[in-house]
Amino acid sequence: METPFASYYLRKVVLITGATSGIGRALGESLCRSGAHVVFSGRRAELASEITDALLREGGHAEAMKLDVTDAAAVQSAVDDVCRRHGRLDLLFNNAGISAAGEVLDLQLDHWRRVIDVNLMGTLHGIQAAYPAMVRQRSGQIVNVASLAGLIGYPGNTPYAAAKAAIVMLSHCLRVEAEAYGIKVNVVCPGYVDTEIFHVSPVIHADKSRLQKRRPFKLISAEAAAKTILAGVVKNKPTIVFPRYARMFWRLHRLDPRLLLPLGRKVIAAFRAAKPPQSDAVP
Repeated sequence: METPFASYYLRKVVLITGATSGIGRALGESLCRSGAHVVFSGRRAELASEITDALLREGGHAEAMKLDVTDAAAVQSAVDDVCRRHGRLDLLFNNAGISAAGEVLDLQLDHWRRVIDVNLMGTLHGIQAAYPAMVRQRSGQIVNVASLAGLIGYPGNTPYAAAKAAIVMLSHCLRVEAEAYGIKVNVVCPGYVDTEIFHVSPVIHADKSRLQKRRPFKLISAEAAAKTILAGVVKNKPTIVFPRYARMFWRLHRLDPRLLLPLGRKVIAAFRAAKPPQSDAVP
């Protein structure tokens, strides 16, 4: 089924990381139905193949690729392979991401390393591999998926917020550097989206189900998120923030970060309320 922005993506060669679920999968499926050739990459090769097989049966152009974004050499090889077989890479979506929720007091360095390795270094690996290729072809677009957490913070999930904040600044700097080479850079900062990250990411010293019941906003579907993202990419928006409450919080934070302190206190209070009694004591 053709999408409203199909003409922009028609015959584009697209590589998406973390494309086997959530936003990455929804982006890939929408792009494929818009006439793009989409490479679905992720650690779960069998699932990627199932997704692409279904799209191929619909008449789309898609392929699956096993890829761990924490492996810089593997990411470079993936980009080189796409460029060699297709002659170019038009769009890279750095989408792979994980979370490890918990108070800083309860987190171990391994939690920080894992989140930073996947979210920040995974994005950087994609840029390091794709950006020079796009410079050589004098065209291309890099879309980095961050989060509202990277704009306003996320008490109780600080590693995630810190990594996403770094992606925001990386994207803003690269956008200015890249424009002289004809390359566009966008960063995506959504609010709560219904993805696997809420179900598979660890929560340290707190009851995940209780936290989910206390979530302050309704989850957006991955499909709705993809539609908003792809429209923003067409418009070349520097920062794509959604839904409405996310844009409101972003504006308030830019006006004065102190305006969001009550929200931050409410978030961490909800997290602490989901902790078992034995976790209340400071180690």
